[in-house]
Amino acid sequence: MTDPEPGPVSGGSLVPPHGGVLVDLLLPEATAVEGGAGPGMPSLVLSAAQTCDLELLATGAFSPLAGFLGAKDHASVCASMRLASGLLWPVPVVLEIPTALAARLRPGSSLRLLDKDGTLLAVQHVEEKWRRDRRAEARAVFGTTERAHPGVAALLRGPDGCCVAGPLEVLRLPAHSDFRRWRLTPVQLRRQLQARGGGPTVAFQTRNPMHRAHLELTVRASRDAQAHILLHPVVGVTKPGDVDYRIRVRCYEALLPCYPPGAATLSLLPLAMRMAGPREAVWHAIVRKNFGASHLIVGRDHAGPGLDPAGLPFYPPYAAQDLVRRHEVELGITMMSYPELVYVAELDRYVTAEEVPPGGRGIAISGTEQRRRLASGEELPPWFTPAPVAAQLRAAFPPAKQPAAAAGRHERPVRARSPQAAT
Repeated sequence: MTDPEPGPVSGGSLVPPHGGVLVDLLLPEATAVEGGAGPGMPSLVLSAAQTCDLELLATGAFSPLAGFLGAKDHASVCASMRLASGLLWPVPVVLEIPTALAARLRPGSSLRLLDKDGTLLAVQHVEEKWRRDRRAEARAVFGTTERAHPGVAALLRGPDGCCVAGPLEVLRLPAHSDFRRWRLTPVQLRRQLQARGGGPTVAFQTRNPMHRAHLELTVRASRDAQAHILLHPVVGVTKPGDVDYRIRVRCYEALLPCYPPGAATLSLLPLAMRMAGPREAVWHAIVRKNFGASHLIVGRDHAGPGLDPAGLPFYPPYAAQDLVRRHEVELGITMMSYPELVYVAELDRYVTAEEVPPGGRGIAISGTEQRRRLASGEELPPWFTPAPVAAQLRAAFPPAKQPAAAAGRHERPVRARSPQAAT
């Protein structure tokens, strides 16, 4: 199978961060602060999601945020997708702590923020304590209070606490012992992209192993935008049941040689996804802009949580694209969207459903189908999953002992459209 070539990338400066300034909360000299944050200071062991939020606040990935939101900003974000300043920001990023711990804090006091192993990461100075209405936030941000939505379930889970806000001093980033070469901060990635000559960069968001259609899609986007490809997978908190990030990263590493030399960069994003659909798509655009991307591929049902209890999508399939497009100028990042790509065996390549030749049969594939094949022990042919990626997945998910189901049973055929249908 012949891959289309990515387009040439012209030189130039990178897009500015959201709000114009890349925030940096990491203290160059943390000794004095650490010395003052002794055992007598109240402490909070951060959850996995809170740790992700802290890391992205510290490195400027959440620019222009310089800390967790206070009550005024939180209310504005929920009501209008904007900070109190008026700047676009669609998803609340708050620090909620147990009520008993909050009772020990007064304005002017401080809170030690610890990693799960007890390492001191940051000191949160408390200027404000406030409570959020979590159900009202769910309705505003997710459009539902249905707990079958994983983002809503995470928001409503557990007893209500108290939110704190104020200056945030970060002593060190959370330690990561694996895949260090791919864990780039916005500053590090921007430097790397600028060293390549700057110019357009198209980011691809994913929380799944990439199959063949993803490869084709990113190459098309690179060609169309004449841009470098940024594979920017989420390795923080994703949807329950997703493939473990360690397996996924090995798949991304295996995929890189499938691109022409120098055409793609891999960088890992420690984001705690909310699965907030349209609002999250806008959030992803802001974050990728802060990392230096000029374009973002926004897919059908981008960051959607799946189906509700009635078997219907929580969000209309193109709602995310519509919302990003509505704010595209203000965002300062170009959205790229494509019709569904299908594989046509007669052509041995991927085309859009509209490009299937008369009488031809296009096969639409998905991450769901990929997972089904893995579970049943069926083959992952090269047209479905690039061979190096398939090898990694097979090593992680060996076939079950029972005979595999008939190959291709769940492939969804897409027939060529008639001229009448095309109009």
